[in-house]
Amino acid sequence: MRFDVYTPLLVSAVLPLLCPVIGRRVAPALAARVLTSAAVLTAAATTWSLILLTTALLGEAPPVVREAHEDGHRLADPVPEVIGVAACLALAAVAWRVQRAVRAERATRRALRRLCEGQPRDTELVVAASKVPQAFAIPGRPGRILVTSAMLGALAPAERRVLLAHERAHLTHRHGSLVTAATLAVAANPLLGPVRSAVAFLVERWADEQAATAVGDRATTARALARAALSAGRARPSCALNFTDRAVTRRIAALQTTPPPRLWPAAAAVLALGALAALFAADATSDLATLLSNALG
Repeated sequence: MRFDVYTPLLVSAVLPLLCPVIGRRVAPALAARVLTSAAVLTAAATTWSLILLTTALLGEAPPVVREAHEDGHRLADPVPEVIGVAACLALAAVAWRVQRAVRAERATRRALRRLCEGQPRDTELVVAASKVPQAFAIPGRPGRILVTSAMLGALAPAERRVLLAHERAHLTHRHGSLVTAATLAVAANPLLGPVRSAVAFLVERWADEQAATAVGDRATTARALARAALSAGRARPSCALNFTDRAVTRRIAALQTTPPPRLWPAAAAVLALGALAALFAADATSDLATLLSNALG
C-alpha cells in the first residue's frame, strides 16, 4: 500500500514521454488504439489510487480507532493524514473535471448534429453553402460528412475523393470515440495531456493512410491535404476530426514516405505500462483491505 498506490502516478509521468516515439515508429492505427487504451487504464488506476488514499483516512475515524484499541489491535497508519486529505481534494477536482469534459463533449456533439438537421437519415454527405473551406466528420448514428461548397470548389475531382475517403475513415473506425476516451482520461489525470494530443494527431494520420489506400495514390493524398490546408487558412471548427487540423506539415511529410510498420513489441510495451498501473492499484487495494480487516477483526 505504501508504495503500490503511488505507482500509477509514476506511469502517468512516463507514458507521455513515450508518445513521440510511438507516434513516429508505429503505424497510426495501432499507435492510436494502444495509446488510448494505456491512457484510459492509467487514468482509471490513478483515480482509484486517489480513492484508496482517501479511504485510508477511515483508519483515523474515532469509531475505528476506539474499536481497534478495545480489541487490542495495533492500528497501522498506511499513509500520512496530510496525503489522505490531499487525495480527497484531488478526487473532488477529478470529479469536477470529468463532469465538465463530459458536458463539453455532449455540447459539441449536439452542435455538430444540428448542422445536419433536416437531412434524410440515409444521407452520408452534407454539402453546406459557405465561403469558408471546411470539411469534417460528425460521429453518431448515422455518421455524417459535412463539407462546405468552398472546400469542394478548392479541390480537384481526385482530391475530393481523398477528402471524402479521409472523413469516411473517421466514421468507419470510430475515431471520435478514441479521441473522446483520451479526452476523458486527461480530465481524470492532467499528466496525460500529451497522450490526448498524440491520439488526436494519430487518428488524422490513420485517416490519411486510409484515404491514400482508397485512392491508390499517396502523392494525390498529400496534394489534397496541402491544397485544403492552404484554402482553409486559420479556420478551425470545434471538432477534433477536421481534415485540415493537426499538424498538416507533418502529415504531408509522412505521406511522402512509406507507411510505418506495426511494430507490435513497442505497442505491447506501451499497453503493458498501462496494465502495470492497474495491477499496482489492484495490489494496493488488497493491501488496504487486509489492513482494515486486521484492524477491525
